[in-house]
Amino acid sequence: LVTWNVGTASPPPDVTSLLQLNSLGPTMDMYVIGLQEVNSRITNFLSDLAFDDPWSIFFMTVLSPLGYIKLSSVRMQGLLLLIFVKHIHLPFIRDVHTHYMRTGLYGYWGNKGGVSIRLALYGHTICFMNCHLPAHIENTEQRLDDFEKILEMQFEGENIPSPLDHDVLFWFGDLNFRIADYGIHFVRESINNKRFNLLWEKDQLNMAKKKEAFLKEFLEGPLQFKPTYKFDLYSEVYDTSEKKRKPAWTDRILWRVKSLCQDASKEGEFSEEEQPLSVTLNTYVSHMSYGISDHKPVTGTFGLEVLSVPVVLLRKNPLVTLSPEGEWSAEHDVLIRYSAVPEFPSSAWDWIGLFKVAFRHVNDYVTYAWVEDDEISSNKDSKQVYMSATEIPAVGGKFLLCYYSNNLQSIVGISEPFQV
Repeated sequence: LVTWNVGTASPPPDVTSLLQLNSLGPTMDMYVIGLQEVNSRITNFLSDLAFDDPWSIFFMTVLSPLGYIKLSSVRMQGLLLLIFVKHIHLPFIRDVHTHYMRTGLYGYWGNKGGVSIRLALYGHTICFMNCHLPAHIENTEQRLDDFEKILEMQFEGENIPSPLDHDVLFWFGDLNFRIADYGIHFVRESINNKRFNLLWEKDQLNMAKKKEAFLKEFLEGPLQFKPTYKFDLYSEVYDTSEKKRKPAWTDRILWRVKSLCQDASKEGEFSEEEQPLSVTLNTYVSHMSYGISDHKPVTGTFGLEVLSVPVVLLRKNPLVTLSPEGEWSAEHDVLIRYSAVPEFPSSAWDWIGLFKVAFRHVNDYVTYAWVEDDEISSNKDSKQVYMSATEIPAVGGKFLLCYYSNNLQSIVGISEPFQV
């Protein structure tokens, strides 16, 4: 999970270290990228509504060759939230919804506020919320009020649980909490001596978590990195302008696991020791080498472990399995065979797309077939659909077939890669 106030800058030349792409450990299953202050001049914003913005294109270009697709994104002026997942998880992700909430200029301007993406992952509900809260040291109450309002308003009236009712809620962004009371010299001296712990108790977010009931269940890793605001551009030097702003940990990642103990004791399904989903923080770090803005990016690497969940929810098998039949080439019409589990809610608007292996998002198909209109045979076990030879790329290459469910608004089945 990445949070970064990019200060209206263009993407940097390289994000290998930010995304840990050279890591020797296991590769990530999912990237969640929350940006603030993406260039939101009105011309940029209008063009971005019609096309993907430069940051989305940039991350797709980096991640799609590595087998990730853009699952979802939501943009509100300067706020952008992107989720990328590995192909293999797509059939197990359902009910993806996005939402945004403006809080700037009394709710009329989207320079501040929150954007959210929620989804069900292997039967568990997860909500990701990227916020940009009001600035300045004296505005702590405003920040807390805005966050509470964002929590209350997300997905309101959409027949979707509130963020706090999800199994896991990740809250991150430029939350703009500052270091209270201490003067700038004490703060800088503590940072230079790496005695960050001297500053923790005066961090406004840490102080608020002790007082505010709605924050008490949020967890955060230790702030063992330098405050990430405010730096001179392209440097690791804190603000040398006339304003000489006091450094602060404005850029944060917190999470909250919904306690299922009360529900479980009624159902008798889970013991208190055995929560259905556990969240482990593996790393919580800043990345000092990135200098395109006055904030440094912060990443949190998490392990999500499904410990115990009813089989009905887990759905170990995809809802739809599909495969190409015979040899595929542009010289003749080709066939696809698929089968669905009995409870699958199919629709006349479902389609099967042909995608290059490194496809970037669900609309990145080469061609597609409607499952009903293009069906040529059917029995109780499986169905056959054809694609016209004129639609098959003559140059060939490695491809995948994906079944898109209109009712579930997601890809619910993926074939193995195959050669055309």
